[in-house]
Amino acid sequence: MGPVSAAAWETAMDRALALAADAGPDVPIGAVVLGPEGDVVGQGVNRREADGDPTAHAEIVALREAARAVGEWRLEGCTLVVTLEPCTMCAGAIVLSRVARVVFGAWDQKAGAAGSIRDVLRDSRLNHRPEVIGGVAEERCAALLEDFFATHRG
Repeated sequence: MGPVSAAAWETAMDRALALAADAGPDVPIGAVVLGPEGDVVGQGVNRREADGDPTAHAEIVALREAARAVGEWRLEGCTLVVTLEPCTMCAGAIVLSRVARVVFGAWDQKAGAAGSIRDVLRDSRLNHRPEVIGGVAEERCAALLEDFFATHRG
C-alpha cells in the first residue's frame, strides 16, 4: 500500500467533498492528489461550466496542479482521491500520469471507467495500472451528487 494510509484517504476524501460542495455551477465533484508521503500536491473541482472547457473535470484539474507542484508529469507514488468514479477521459489521464493509486467515492453507472461500465484503469493492455479502491465515503459522495441533480433537473 505504501506510506499513504487509509486514514489519509478518508481525510483527503473529506477535503475532496468540501471542494465539491463549493463547485459553483458545475457538477459537484472534487479531487485531491496526495504525494507519496500523504501531503496534498494538487486539488481540483469540476470547472467545465466555469471555464467553458469540456476537459476541465476535477481529476484533470487536480492532476495538472499536482504535476506543476511536483515539477514533472510523472506522478509516481501519488494517490488520486476523487468523489466520483473517473470517466474514460480521466481514467486515460490517470494512466498516463503514472498515479500509483486511485481512491474514489461514488460509483458512476453511466460513465464510470474504473470498474462499473468499463475498467480502463486496470486494462492489462495498457502500460500502467494503478491500484483502484472504490466506495470510500460512497454514501456522502453519492448524496452530494443526488442533491445537486435534484435541484438542477425539471
